[in-house]
Amino acid sequence: MAKVSMINRQKKREALVAKYAEKRAELKSVARDESRPMEERFKAQLRLAKLPRNSSATRLHNRCEVTGRPKAYYRKLRMSRIALRDFASRGQIPGMVKSSW
Repeated sequence: MAKVSMINRQKKREALVAKYAEKRAELKSVARDESRPMEERFKAQLRLAKLPRNSSATRLHNRCEVTGRPKAYYRKLRMSRIALRDFASRGQIPGMVKSSW
């Protein structure tokens, strides 16, 4: 189980990313548009820099939905390998059996 503070920090970041996603996309498109004047592009870049750092999507990290573990994360299942093995051992994932040979 991951530290509760780390899980809460991740949730806070997810909320900020969702809140500022539209505004960030708009400012980025203005800053990258080469047909606009340089001053306008620079102002958009400054406004983008004033937004909270945690509102950037690159600050997010994939975490297991069950345990909060940040490593060994399967994107398709949204859980870590350890949680996946526990669920499979208990028979809670249909069609998945622990292999043995």
